[in-house]
Parts: sequence; structure tokens; C-alpha cells
Amino acid sequence: MFAGDFLSGTGILVLVVLFVAVLVLLSTIKIVPQGYNYTVENFGRYTRTLTPGLNIIVPFIERVGRKLNMMEQVLDVPTQEVITRDNASVAADGVAFYQVLDAAAAAYEVSGLENAILNLVMTNLRSVMGSMDLDDLLSNRDAISEKILRVVDQAANSWGIKITRIEIKDINPPKNLVDSMARQMMAEREKRAEILEAEGSRNAAILRAEGEKQSQILQAEGRRDAAYREAEGRERLAEAEATATRLVSDAIAAGDVQAINYFVAQKYTEALGKLASAPNQRVVLMPLEASSLIGSIAGIGELARATFGDDATAGARPQAGPTAGKSRTRVPTAPYGGSEG
Repeated sequence: MFAGDFLSGTGILVLVVLFVAVLVLLSTIKIVPQGYNYTVENFGRYTRTLTPGLNIIVPFIERVGRKLNMMEQVLDVPTQEVITRDNASVAADGVAFYQVLDAAAAAYEVSGLENAILNLVMTNLRSVMGSMDLDDLLSNRDAISEKILRVVDQAANSWGIKITRIEIKDINPPKNLVDSMARQMMAEREKRAEILEAEGSRNAAILRAEGEKQSQILQAEGRRDAAYREAEGRERLAEAEATATRLVSDAIAAGDVQAINYFVAQKYTEALGKLASAPNQRVVLMPLEASSLIGSIAGIGELARATFGDDATAGARPQAGPTAGKSRTRVPTAPYGGSEG
């Protein structure tokens, strides 16, 4: 009876010892998952940090203090009412990304890590956005994010925290302010359109003026060339007239009366041609005898025979035929182209 009680007591003791051994073993072996760091405290004082993997601590003396997530994390920044430098009220919100780099500092340098980071971001967001005008605020989100990130990261550095990114999600002005901005934008676009239209009209006027100027230059050059050619033609005509007059004068000086008849007949024929071709004349009265013009023409023929000899009219004489041997009738001519009585 006593032996049975002893054995049963021994068995219980063994079970207790085994249970305690298991507890000690479990408290000694610590497995840290990837992406986490555990702090170790020795009687409440931080001693070291456990990294991911299998770790062993001293049971009953050391214990795990804080379990910290070392991965990059995100915090939603709630909507903030901000008064800009030009007294415009806007509502803005955003997100902040951070990562724990020093587990001990993050665990023991600040109480309520996420709350501290969130309040730091919100206060700096109001400070940075409140120092800007509304137009700059709406068009420079990247600059706002960069300023807030620089200030918050510097403040959180002592906590073992790295602020990786801060992004502004929405900036919402009041509705009446949005309507005013829309009208302002419309007026600005209309002004730009009018400026572009005025510049186009000015450029078109300049091009037209340059074209007209070039056209006038070309026309003036054409008139100049035409006048030069006309003057040259008149000069040559005058030279020819002078040469003809000189030849006639030489013939008269040599005693050739037919030259005078030729000269008078030429001028007489030209005068008749001008009278006949006048556009305002329907009837031409000629109180002249037809034999005068014929006599002048005959005088021209005599002058040609006297100048070139009988060979000049040989081609006009008929050859031997039915009328060969007949005498030719000569039209008598009077001096100065008149007919003889």
C-alpha cells in the first residue's frame, strides 16, 4: 500500500518535472518571423534585439519586451481644415509611409508610435499648406509633399523611424471658391484666345504689307525697264530720222530734185494715213487732186531709178510676148508732187 502510494507520487513528480522542463524550453527558445524584431529585457531593462529566425534567451531572467514590425507601413492622414496664406479655406488629406529601422529606439524612445507619427504629419501638413497661396497649393502638390516629408523625417529620426513617402490625396476648396476659380479660368482662356487672334491679325497685316511693298517694287522696276526701252526706241528712231534727213539733204545739195519729191511724197502719204485712221472721223474731205498723190508716187519711182539705175525696174518689165515692143506711158510729174497742166 505504501509502495503504491510512493510510486504514484513519484509519477506525479516526474510529470511535474517534465512539464516544467517543457515550459523552460519554450521560454528559452524564441522563433522570430521574417519582417519582425523582438526586444529582450533583463529584469525590465533592454539588453538586445532578436532578429528573424531561432533565438535562445535565459529563462526566468530574460523575456521578450516588444514585438516590432520592421516592414514598411502606411498611415491614413485624416482630413484637415487648412487656412491658406490668402485666407482660403480648404480640406486636405493624405497618406504617410514609414518603416522601423531601429527596433529598440522605436520601442523605448516614443510611446504610441503610430499616433506620434500621425500627429506629426498632420501638424506639418497644416503648417506647410497654410504658408502657401491657394493657386500654389493646387498646382504644387509634389512640392508640398516634399516639404512635409523633409520635416517629419527629420523629427522622427530619433525614434528609429524612416518616413519614406508622404502623399497628398485630395485638396478640396469650398464650392463657391471652385465656381470662382472656374470663372477665372474661363476669363483667362478667353484672354489668351483674344491675344492669339490679335497676334494672328497683326502677322497677317505685316505679311500683306510686305507683299504689297514687293509688288510695288516689282511694278516700279517694270515701269523703269519699259521707260528705258521706250527711250532707247525713240533714240534709235530719232537717229534713223536724222540719218534719212541727212541723206535727203546731201541729195538736194548734190542737185537731185527727185529727193525733194521723195521727201514731200513720204510726208504727204503719212499725213493722209493719219487722217484716214482717226477714230473720231466718219467722213474725210480731201480737196486734193488724185493726180497729185500719183505724181508723188511717180516721183518716188523716178528717184529709185535715178539711184539704182535701170536695173532696179528691169524685173518689173514684161518679157517678150504679145505686148513686147510697145512703148510704156510715163506719168509726168510736176515739182513738189503736183500734176502738170
